[in-house]
Amino acid sequence: MPRPIQATIHTAALQQNLERARAGAPDALAWAVVKANAYGHGIERVFEGLRGADGFALLDLSEAERVRALGWRGPILLLEGVFEPRDLELCSRLGLWHAVHCDEQIDWLAAHKTQAPHRVFLKMNTGMNRLGFTPARYRSAWARLNALTQVDEISYMTHFSDADGPRGIAHQMQAFHTATQDLPGEKSVCNSAATLRHAVDARVRGDWIRAGIVLYGGAPDYPEHDAAHWNLQPSMTLSARVIAVQHVPAGGTVGYGSAFTADAPLTIGVIACGYADGYPRHAGTGTPVLVNGVRTRVVGRVSMDMITVDLTPVLNAGVEAGFGAEATLWGRAASGAVLSIDEVAHAAGTVSWELMCALAPRVPVAVA
Repeated sequence: MPRPIQATIHTAALQQNLERARAGAPDALAWAVVKANAYGHGIERVFEGLRGADGFALLDLSEAERVRALGWRGPILLLEGVFEPRDLELCSRLGLWHAVHCDEQIDWLAAHKTQAPHRVFLKMNTGMNRLGFTPARYRSAWARLNALTQVDEISYMTHFSDADGPRGIAHQMQAFHTATQDLPGEKSVCNSAATLRHAVDARVRGDWIRAGIVLYGGAPDYPEHDAAHWNLQPSMTLSARVIAVQHVPAGGTVGYGSAFTADAPLTIGVIACGYADGYPRHAGTGTPVLVNGVRTRVVGRVSMDMITVDLTPVLNAGVEAGFGAEATLWGRAASGAVLSIDEVAHAAGTVSWELMCALAPRVPVAVA
């Protein structure tokens, strides 16, 4: 039989999370962000759940081709724009919208021969200091684009660095509004955190939100708020089975480096999941796991193919636990109990985005 591990993508959760994002930004159009192969979920697997979006936003031309191949005829936005001049040919052929964040991309557009002018999103660097024109240079970039016959409508975008934290977005919004004041066209500024926390303000909401992690059930401002606070559902469950049970005496150690020592006799379950499956290697003792829907903890180090968990809480709960028991590493157990991916990521010193994207190719994936 195959190794007992599986990831499950929940279509209904994707649909609900998209509607939750829309509710946070009434009257705005919604990009469903499916970059990084839909945050590790698989573009083809999430398409049905997210086809209610107004457009798909991504990075790679190959991903754009996959979305078109699924039958999508609506807008597709390249969030980082094109990476070389010939990319514009595919933009013309597939009808892609694309970000413009540097002078070189404007130069390439000026030299591009196309029958249909392009829809572009001019990006402003309002303090994130990754991509975009500074506010001081923004209007001159707009003037260059506006003079090109290769360009149709120009929209405006920026990206927040602190929408999920105490610094907030006011300083970036001020720079953005000052530089775009009176310019015609649509605006997109809200990522997931801004959509949930700040989009009640129409000036922040703009015309398009960019829903990313919110679609996949991750809380963008965890641990201040969890997914339940925002009424988000897990879009991915990673589950496996207990493949062995060990009875460790007091003073016995578990795993590599003898990193865990039992202070009393302990029943240990060995689960068929490890860092080669995408489970975080730095998830140490105390990281939560569900066994038969009952909450317990990782003990010892995560191995390439296995993790070890304390079965004591499961046995104490009166639930039979042993060889073959269901283990939920994150997501929804068969019992309906939910283990937040944010909580697992936090215990491992990372974020849910990374866990989703790290799901290994060797893990079978089902769509429910």
